[in-house]
Amino acid sequence: MPTIDSQGLDGGSREGEKAAMRILILGGTGEAAELARAISRDPDLDATLSLAGRTAAPQPQALPVRIGGVGGAEGLAAHLRAARIDRLIDATHPFAARISANAATAAEAARVPLLAIRRPAWTREFGDTWTEVGSVAEAAEALGEAPRTVFVTVGRNEVAAFAAAPQHRYLVRTIEPVDGALAVPHLVEIRARGPYDAAAEEGLMARHGVDVLVSKNAGGAATAGKIAAARRLGLPVVMVRRPEKPAVESVTDAAGALRWLGIRASG
Repeated sequence: MPTIDSQGLDGGSREGEKAAMRILILGGTGEAAELARAISRDPDLDATLSLAGRTAAPQPQALPVRIGGVGGAEGLAAHLRAARIDRLIDATHPFAARISANAATAAEAARVPLLAIRRPAWTREFGDTWTEVGSVAEAAEALGEAPRTVFVTVGRNEVAAFAAAPQHRYLVRTIEPVDGALAVPHLVEIRARGPYDAAAEEGLMARHGVDVLVSKNAGGAATAGKIAAARRLGLPVVMVRRPEKPAVESVTDAAGALRWLGIRASG
């Protein structure tokens, strides 16, 4: 997975050669990785995957990777101009609201066509018992006063909110260590990376005596197993609603992004 900076995006085609379409993908999701694999097979595309850098050891990618911020919307707009980007694709996490807002502002300022990949949110099914809240802090409050065993799957960056409810027993799953971010008396940490099988999730919850699941409504199949497991076990779910994102052209998956780029997905 080669790492480059913005200078590595500059350059030009040789005289007489068709210029490759330059694409910047704002990634960090399975859809971004899938899109990167498809694009990497097309010699007419010159694409880079940009990651926020929140994970110390990101997964290997099929495209050159740019890691770290670019200075908000203004910095991203300058980067789009300097790198002569032809297309910008926002394939960030459904909860990366600030990055998506910056992408929309930057694309408009730099006059670069923008597409967002917005995977569908999970919806209630028969047997689900959800309490929907607007933030992780509200999720901690929704747990109530009586001590419970809580399975927390909201990511490392926001687990500190549950310190406001120290009476509960917490089972926290993150990709990387919490590193003391959640100071509560009863804490079990699990470090793992999806996808997660529903049967395995059910077994995990049963072994730890989980009473309630806390999740962001990330959508997608990779982490949907925990929702199915909670349903089978009859457990309530505190579900954090998605933040609002800019109204831009969007598709639901990598295949839709390939069509937007005018590329036929290979079987």
